[in-house]
Amino acid sequence: MTLLETDRNSLLASLAATVGVVEKRHTLPILSNVLMQNQAGVLSLLATDLELQISTTIQGKAGEDFSVTTGARKLFDIVRALPEGSNVKLDSKDSQLEVRAGKSRFTLQTLPAADFPRMETNAGVTGEVSLTQKNLKRLLQLVQFAMAQQDIRYYLNGMLLVLDGNALRVVATDGHRLSFAETTLENGSIKKEVIIPRKTVIELSKLLQDNEDPVTLRVGDNQVTIELAGTKLVSKIVDGKFPDYQRVIPVNHDKHLVINRQQAVQSLQRAAILSNEKFRGVRLVLGSNSLNVVCNNNEQEEAQEEIEARYDNEALDIGFNVTYLQDGLNALSCEEVTLSFSDPNSSMLLTAESDPGFKYVVMPMRI
Repeated sequence: MTLLETDRNSLLASLAATVGVVEKRHTLPILSNVLMQNQAGVLSLLATDLELQISTTIQGKAGEDFSVTTGARKLFDIVRALPEGSNVKLDSKDSQLEVRAGKSRFTLQTLPAADFPRMETNAGVTGEVSLTQKNLKRLLQLVQFAMAQQDIRYYLNGMLLVLDGNALRVVATDGHRLSFAETTLENGSIKKEVIIPRKTVIELSKLLQDNEDPVTLRVGDNQVTIELAGTKLVSKIVDGKFPDYQRVIPVNHDKHLVINRQQAVQSLQRAAILSNEKFRGVRLVLGSNSLNVVCNNNEQEEAQEEIEARYDNEALDIGFNVTYLQDGLNALSCEEVTLSFSDPNSSMLLTAESDPGFKYVVMPMRI
């Protein structure tokens, strides 16, 4: 008897939502698997690395109830390779899972569902907010590129989430640049700050759609739960003290340069071809209603780009990491941006009139 029958596209979407959690190499072999449970034709899938857990459900044609675990990536690759719109039948027997679709048949090894570890999800909720998927996705896009990667300061390998009344703020920094974004909520929350791990932020970004469907965030003392459209993420939070972002964001910069964002992106892209591959430095030379972009490398090669700008302050020559500038500009979708400066030794502040809740700070570098 067929245990469950479902359509390939629904199964693929559920596997895509969960497979990103699965580590390719893990000391516990069962954590390379996905837990599949069928109850009255509702198939639930769950994957975890014991730090992050993602579960999702899909509707199928009712068969026998079952619980089984099998290799997540193998199953995902098989379902992805099946013809679009095909029906998938699942059978479990003799510690194996049989996957059939049309004239295709695959037999996968399984491990007992009873041995599959789950994260505890009963931590007390101290803060809860709701917003649209579109809004949260935009917030994450504006900051996640600034998260550190494998920094010894572990609390930088993630994103600060701040619930503060009707405000929701997200902040990320790697010590060289800081990105901040804020939005206003319809429903407020008590003041709560948690650091969400980098992997959780990346997986959540993949799941969020550009629509008005709701997302609920519940923050507890040691974990955060996020629910959206039939999918639930449970993540441990990073136990650490995030830097005081309010001290990093400058408020007294008096030199403001306004440029076309797309022109700046293209000029930096061209100039970066001749930047030093190791240091990736770029000089910004501010003059009367102009911005010159200059890159040099060890072979005595040089790139110069001139961009029209609105600027009527004193001349300034200041160096930055070109990749950091590109990241900030690419995160936005507006026409114009404002670059604010103080002196050659102070940070730069990137803002956009169309995104008033966004602030991006980049520290200068000697070139």
